Amino acid sequence: MRKKFIVISIITLSILLALAIFLNDNWYVVFAVCCVFVFMGIQDMYQKRHAIRRIFPLVGRFRYILEELRPKMYQYFIESDIDGRPINRVDRSTIYQRAKKELETIPFGTQLDVYAEGYEWMCHSMAPKAFETLNQNPRVIFGNKDCKHPYSASILNVSAMSYGSLSSQAVEALNAGAQIGGFAHNTGEGGLSDYHLMHGGDLIWQIGTGYFGCRDEHGNFEPALFEKKAAHTSVKMIELKISQGAKPGHGGILPASKNSEEIARIRHVKPHTKVVSPPYHSAFNTPLEMMQFIKKLKELSGGKPVGFKLCIGHKSEFISICKAMIHLDIYPDFITVDGGEGGTGAAPPEFSNYLGAPMLDGLAFVHNILNGLDIRKHIRIIASGKITSAFHIARAIALGADTCNSARAMMMALGCIQALLCNTNRCPTGITTQDPKLTVGLVVEDKKVRVANYHKGTIENFVEMLGASGLDDMKNITRSHIYRRVSLNQMLTYEEIFPSIKVGSMLQGEIPEKYIPDFEQANMNKWGVNMPNMA
Repeated sequence: MRKKFIVISIITLSILLALAIFLNDNWYVVFAVCCVFVFMGIQDMYQKRHAIRRIFPLVGRFRYILEELRPKMYQYFIESDIDGRPINRVDRSTIYQRAKKELETIPFGTQLDVYAEGYEWMCHSMAPKAFETLNQNPRVIFGNKDCKHPYSASILNVSAMSYGSLSSQAVEALNAGAQIGGFAHNTGEGGLSDYHLMHGGDLIWQIGTGYFGCRDEHGNFEPALFEKKAAHTSVKMIELKISQGAKPGHGGILPASKNSEEIARIRHVKPHTKVVSPPYHSAFNTPLEMMQFIKKLKELSGGKPVGFKLCIGHKSEFISICKAMIHLDIYPDFITVDGGEGGTGAAPPEFSNYLGAPMLDGLAFVHNILNGLDIRKHIRIIASGKITSAFHIARAIALGADTCNSARAMMMALGCIQALLCNTNRCPTGITTQDPKLTVGLVVEDKKVRVANYHKGTIENFVEMLGASGLDDMKNITRSHIYRRVSLNQMLTYEEIFPSIKVGSMLQGEIPEKYIPDFEQANMNKWGVNMPNMA
């Protein structure tokens, strides 16, 4: 688009100048006006703060005109969450404003329908705590009894997004932002690239079913490659991806148009081919083998924290993993709970919309089972699924999370406008494309600061919300602090919606009736569920 603009500008100005010289002096006025527009376009090309204007000179300015009109244009339009509950665009606007350090306050109060079913809020206290007296940088230590290199993590980190699905500039900006703000950056399953390592930000290296970056020519896990890369000082934790909320049971897809020579080298695959990850792991076949594989990863990494990520499907399968942990006395350092509401550009809509438990349900279930079996003390929980605000962090912690991961909010901080072209290699902001004509618009030096700004502002707002609730430590947030309207005249706490389970109660035979069939079907020697015959 930049080259086209230059060519069109030269041709247009040449024609107008010729018309002015040979036909009529009035064409000089038109020529002068066009010169102004061309100057504005050139200015767009060389400024570094706005990717759309940089990639689409002059034309890109219309986006910002529409943005100014947005409050009036959108007042009658709402988005739908995955379960159909209406939400508006408050959180999206907040992300943009926070990343740019613009005014965040809202005129005329809340823009949410507080009487709508599904509206949620957090209790405040008559005796709030002052922000200055609280820990303004809350962190959580990852690492259990088998860990030799514990990691102190921020409560908000960058969720898994691979180089390949994201551009090199986007990966750089996220990692550099993580380095500035002191938080972690999950690599996604696409391998450990040079761009992840370039700026020194803390990394969570994700290993998916394709074992990209640590695989042999047949696609099998290669221990020597893994050991070499896991030793990098920037790699703080290892995450084994069992399933992703946006596409559980479906391998990732890298289109051939995105699979460049460089990406193929990083992933250890053939370039310019469509790369499809298998839907399951070849390194293990049972819950017992899975835990033994996690122990192997710990040993190969030199004792760094190792965990796994999943979206809850059959509850009995997760229980079977927990049984394997207890039987082998092997525990992951963390479990990342993803939700069915997660986003992707690499899965059929049926997978994105109708497979996998939503994050809140999965998070409450995982915390309850770990607590009931008295193994929660060994394992940290990371929540991952539409975390965009301080309230979302508080809500996740109330349900049992220790920290949170965010993908879409971090992308918006980079400048994502949700053009919904992630899977086409035509992202207009240069974030989810490998096209150099588009990636040139994303300037790392500017966007890394925006990512860090968003993170810092969100953490500060979380701490302020904590204080407003009369709490001095995030560990004291309970399910009773969060309310949800379930009808016009009925509000329930999360404790009522997602009842807690006492520590160790399941070991004493106190298994809630709804979980009894899942425990009966849990088998640590195999995957799968044998549904009872109702005939």
